[in-house]
Amino acid sequence: MQQHARIQQEAEPNEGYIRKLIAEGEHQQLDFKFGINDSRKIARTLAAFANTDGGRLLIGVKDNGSIAGVRSEEEFYMIQAASEMFTKPIVPFEVKEWTVNQKRVLEIIVPAIKGILHTAPVEKDKYLIYIRVNDENYPVNSVWLKAYKWKNLKTGTFIKFTESEKFLLDYLEKEPSITQSKYCKLANINSKTAENIIAGFVAINMISIVFTKHGVVYKLSDVYTKLTPEQRLKEITIHVAK
Repeated sequence: MQQHARIQQEAEPNEGYIRKLIAEGEHQQLDFKFGINDSRKIARTLAAFANTDGGRLLIGVKDNGSIAGVRSEEEFYMIQAASEMFTKPIVPFEVKEWTVNQKRVLEIIVPAIKGILHTAPVEKDKYLIYIRVNDENYPVNSVWLKAYKWKNLKTGTFIKFTESEKFLLDYLEKEPSITQSKYCKLANINSKTAENIIAGFVAINMISIVFTKHGVVYKLSDVYTKLTPEQRLKEITIHVAK
């Protein structure tokens, strides 16, 4: 079993390091937990941080930002179990204990790990890849995973640019977003074809995936919307398979 460094004990400096973090509120790189009673659930946060931009988990802080404090050793072992037993591959972390108003807060620091995707359990024996979006953890879908793989190909990313691809871009220039199933119906294509087309555009940064609690939708990326029509065509043409 991998051994992590023990808890580093710190007294909060006068400028209020922990209180400054709390004032930011929860976001893509910061999460609050009153306490830990489920290592599997915490494993999803560790994996999501590692798969995205890294982040910090403050244990002993309520969702509203008030400091409740923790029993450091117990919480530490729950985090250690989350990392070593329920993330694959293991997500490393650093842990610091801060004393704030005579209450202890654990700061769990997770680095962003590029080139490796970490999984965590959604059920007992079912592991998924999670990413961090704003202040939530989401399991990725097949479009995200395909786009990730294509984006990291050493040979570069290449797509087709037929009427089906043009239809999608034209639609999204008029409407804010679309689901994969709606795209299938409107363009009269099957789900696999739609998945490949969307993933290709995501891989070349022309379309963005939007994860929400209600499902996944796709919209034009900020990169796309900032380009002129001529620049868009040029950028897409670079990636069209010869």
